[in-house]
Formats: sequence, structure tokens, C-alpha cells
Amino acid sequence: MKITAFSAHKFEHSYLQEALSGHVLKLLEMRLTMDTVGLAAGSDAVAVFVTDNCSRPVLEKMKEMGVRFLALRSAGFNHVDLSVAEKLGIKVARVPEYSPAAIAEHTVALMLALNRKLVKAHNRVRDLNFSLDGLVGFDMEGKTIGIAGTGKIGGKVAKTLSGFGCSLLAYDPYINEGLKEEVAITYVDFKTLCNKSDIITLHLPLSPESKYMINVSSIDHMKKGVMLINTSRGALVNTKEVIEALKTGQIGSFGMDVYEEEEDLFFEDHSEDILQDDVIARLLTFQNVLITSHQAFLTKEALAKIANITAYNLNCWTNNEPSPNELKGG
Repeated sequence: MKITAFSAHKFEHSYLQEALSGHVLKLLEMRLTMDTVGLAAGSDAVAVFVTDNCSRPVLEKMKEMGVRFLALRSAGFNHVDLSVAEKLGIKVARVPEYSPAAIAEHTVALMLALNRKLVKAHNRVRDLNFSLDGLVGFDMEGKTIGIAGTGKIGGKVAKTLSGFGCSLLAYDPYINEGLKEEVAITYVDFKTLCNKSDIITLHLPLSPESKYMINVSSIDHMKKGVMLINTSRGALVNTKEVIEALKTGQIGSFGMDVYEEEEDLFFEDHSEDILQDDVIARLLTFQNVLITSHQAFLTKEALAKIANITAYNLNCWTNNEPSPNELKGG
């Protein structure tokens, strides 16, 4: 099978090349858009990342060029118009799970780094400033952590934090009974979670119901000085309203690995550019904000699994078999 992989970053090249060694593979660093889709001409399949544009016009152009398969190198699929893909006869499959541990561990790392002000402390020491003033944190033990979303990632976060001696609250439309058997966790409504949590961490998928669940109303119900962590989907958070809460101190610290407008920003080197995103520019002025550029998944184990499951999906189609990871239109 001839495959064109868009948004193929250097950190994943070797994993994709090894997993797809039995195919003709073209790796492109640029994103899939209407301007770049022509580069997939002659391909049977296109492999895409979360930042690629798989909207109706792009899918229609792919169909015109003879592309029959769309392999997502991600669990999320909100960047794909599935109903259009189904109408066009383009099969779509995703990587439903790659490493919940990677994202859970990064989530907890953000909490610890913000709490103990590790970035600020490191920068001080590099300047030979060994003062401890302004570096006071708090014990994680005994703190109440609110986990919004208790699927595989949220469940891993809960298990990790239980080892710190934290009190765990959960919000999820679907109760994870297995998790309740493993750790002491109490399911509550989202308002209660906001009221009682010292730290809130988000692990829900993006849906019409969850979009902007962090907004001025929910923020007003939070404890003053709450820590907020988002390693799930950027649009769960109304970032402008979070900025206002950071200014007043209602939100005491904010760790984010995802951003609603990350499409033209994350995964690229903009160090020589003038930053055009005023929201990110404002966030960068806060010492109590820690931003990573969608790297929570970035472990060797996760990259290998993403590549291998992508290859598995493509091999199923090569053999005229359905993949269990296929997605259907709404």
C-alpha cells in the first residue's frame, strides 16, 4: 500500500518507518490542509495527526485523488468529518489507546512542578540565586483532587495520586466501577467537584456537553487559589476566562498541555517568529502558569504503540479485512 503521512514529526519517523516497513511510505512534515492535500496524489492511504485538517473539502479532494483509507495516529477524532468520510467511502480508523500511563504521569508532573515551583527554582539557581523566598509549596498528601473524566487516563491519574495520600473526587457521566474497587474515590456532580477540590484535572473527551466546561460560572464555584490542569482537549477550557481568574487569584496556578488554538502553533519551532497568539502571549506572562506543547503522550512506549496500531489498521485494509478500530459517521 502507498501511504502518505502528514505532520510526520522527526521524533516519530523511526517508529513509523519500522512499523510500516512493508508499505511504500512518504513522510511529510507539513500539516494536511487544502493547500497540501495534493501531495497525497497516488496514495492509497493517508495517515494524519491531531492537528491535520480532515474537513469535508479535504476529504472530497482525497476521494478525487483515489485515497481510500484514512489512518489516524491519535485517539481523538474531532478533527475528522466522519459523516463525510463515510459518504465518500473512505474508511477511517484510529489508535484508541496508546499509553494512558504517559499522559497520567505528565499530568502529575505538571501538578508537582507548579506546586513546588520547579521551573522558577531552576532558573534562579542557573543565575546563582539560591534564595528560597517565594518557592513555598504544599503537601500533596491530604489534598482533595477533582478528576473530571475517569476513563483509562483519568483512572491512571487517580491510582497515581492515591499513592500520594490524596482524597479523590470524580466527575464522569459514566461511573468507572472497576476504579472504585481499586482506589477510594467518590463520584460527585461537577459543581461539587469544583467546590471541594484543591486541584482539578481534566480527562474528558471533547463533546458539545464538555466544551468550555471550565468557564466563568464553574470557576466561580472553585476554591480560591485552585490549581487547574488540562492534558485532555484544549476546548474544555475557556482560556480567556481562565486568564481573568488567574489575574484575580481565583485560579492559583494553571498547567496546560493542550490549547484550543494549538493547530498553527504547537509542534513547530516559532522561536524566530513574532508571536501572533495574544492568548498564549498573555499566559506566558504568569509565573504560575506552566505550558507544554501537547507532549504528554511523548514517550518511547507511546510512539511505538501509535505506529504499530496505525500499521495494524492499514494491514487490515491491505488484506481486505475490517479493522476493529474503525470509526463510523454520526
